[in-house]
Amino acid sequence: MAATAVAAASRTLFLCRSKLVYPSKSFIHRPKRFFIFSRSSSSSQATLPSLSVSPANVIEVLQERGLLDAITSENLRSVASTSNLKVYCGFDPTAESLHLGNLLGIIVLSWFQRFGHRAVAVIGGATGRVGDPSGKSLERPELDTQTVEKNCSQISDLISKILGRRSSNSHLDSRKDANLMDELGENGDSSEKDAILKTKQDDSFVILNNYDWWKDITLLDFLREVGRFARVGAMMAKESVKKRLMSEEGMSYTEFTYQLLQGYDFLYLFKNMGVNVQIGGSDQWGNITAGTELIRKILQIEGAYGLTFPLLLKSDGTKFGKSEGGAIWLSPAMLSPYKFYQYFFTVPDVDVVRFLKILTFLSMEEIKELQEGMGKSGYVPNSVQRRLAEEVTLFVHGEEGLAEALKATEALRPGAETKLDAATIEGIAEDVPSCSLAYDQVLNSGLVDLSVSTGLLSSKSAARRLVKQGGLYLNNQRVDSEDKTIEDEDIVDGKVLLLSAGKKNKMVVRISS
Repeated sequence: MAATAVAAASRTLFLCRSKLVYPSKSFIHRPKRFFIFSRSSSSSQATLPSLSVSPANVIEVLQERGLLDAITSENLRSVASTSNLKVYCGFDPTAESLHLGNLLGIIVLSWFQRFGHRAVAVIGGATGRVGDPSGKSLERPELDTQTVEKNCSQISDLISKILGRRSSNSHLDSRKDANLMDELGENGDSSEKDAILKTKQDDSFVILNNYDWWKDITLLDFLREVGRFARVGAMMAKESVKKRLMSEEGMSYTEFTYQLLQGYDFLYLFKNMGVNVQIGGSDQWGNITAGTELIRKILQIEGAYGLTFPLLLKSDGTKFGKSEGGAIWLSPAMLSPYKFYQYFFTVPDVDVVRFLKILTFLSMEEIKELQEGMGKSGYVPNSVQRRLAEEVTLFVHGEEGLAEALKATEALRPGAETKLDAATIEGIAEDVPSCSLAYDQVLNSGLVDLSVSTGLLSSKSAARRLVKQGGLYLNNQRVDSEDKTIEDEDIVDGKVLLLSAGKKNKMVVRISS
C-alpha cells in the first residue's frame, strides 16, 4: 500500500506542477523591450544587462535564469520573437551516457521547444572520433568504431526520452511543422531525407548523427570546400587552442582541426536543414563562431546565430564531468534515479536556488517564494532541495523514475514505517556499500558484531555507543539493545539485510545459502 501511495503521489506531482513556465502564442508575440548584447571572439568575460520587464521571448527567459552567457548578434533577440528557429546543440559520444555537465544543453534546447522552436540534437559520431580540446589539458583517448556507435545509440535514446517527454506534455505549447521533409529545404536529396527519417523525432525535436554527412567527405573535399576559407591566425587565437599550445602536452593537428569540423556541421545544417542557431557551453564560443564565420564566408549570407550558456559548476568552481570522478550520469543504467535524486536532495543551501533557476522550469516567482521560505522561522531543512530533486529527476527520468526515487527514498529512511522488500533494497545495492555473507554467518549473530564485520562501523565500541544514541538501525527499525541478534524473520524475503548507522551510512548484506 505504501509503495502504491508513493507512486500515486508521484503521479499527482507530475500532473499538477504548479507555476510551470510555458508561453502561449500571444505571449510570444506581445510587444516587448529589447536589449543589445554581443560578445567578440576575444572576450572571455561579459556583463549582461538586467531585465526590467517580464521576459517576452526565450532569450530573455534564459538571461533571467542565468542561462545566457553570450550571443553572437543582438538580432537574435528579435528573431526569437518573430520567427520559428531551428536550434542545435552537439553532444560528443565519449561515454555511454551524458552526465550532469551536459544537462544544461538539453535544458536550453527544451526552453526553445517550450517557445515553439525546433530543437536539434546532433550526436558527434564523426567529431567524437577526434575529440573536442575545449577545456581539456590532454588529448582524449581514441575510441574504436564499435564503441563510438554504441555510445551514439545510447545517447540518442537518452536525449529522445528526455525531449520527447516534454513535447508529449499537452500543457506546453509547440508549433507544428506541416511536413518533416521541409527540414531539408529545396536542396535536400533522397539520401538526406532517408537519414532524417531514420532519426528519432517528433514535431518539436530531431536527433541527428554528424557521421551521416561526414562519412562521404574526403580530405581533398574538406580542404577545398572548408580549409581554404579558414585563417590559421584566427584559429590559433581561439582560447581553447592558445591554452593547449602553451601547455607541455601541446596540441595535435587532429585536435587543431576540431573547430573546423564543428564549424562545418553548422554550415551543413544551416544550408541543408535550415538550422539557424547553435548553442553550447561558454567553452564552445570559439567552435560556434567558427561555424558562423564559415557560413558568412562560404554562403555569403547572414542569419546564423550562436548562443552560449555558462558551464555548470560546483561550489568550488570546478566543472561537473565524467573524468573528474563521481560523475552524475543521466542514464538510469549508469546511475539509479534514487541516487540521482539523492544528489540534488543533498546539495548545499548556497547552490540550491541557483540550481532551481538553471535546472528546472519552475517560474521565477515560485523560486523566489521558495528562497524566501528558507529564511523564515520553522523552515524544515532541505525542503527546497527536495523540490529541486523532484523537478530535475522528473525531467531526466520521467514520472516512473521519480516514483522509483521517491519510493526508495521513503522506504530506506531510517525509522520509516514502510515495509521493506528485497527488491527495494537491491534497487540501491549499487549505490551504497554492500557485502555477501553465508546464511549461517548471519543467523544468530550479534548485530554489534555484524555491523563491524560488514564494515558499516569501525569498532564494537562505536556500535555500542551508536545503539545508546539511538542511531543504529536494522531494516530501518531502531535497535535499542546491544544484545540484539539476527533472527530468521529479520532477513528480508530470506535474501537481504539493511543496516544503517544514522541517516546516511548504510550497508546492504546479501545472504547466500
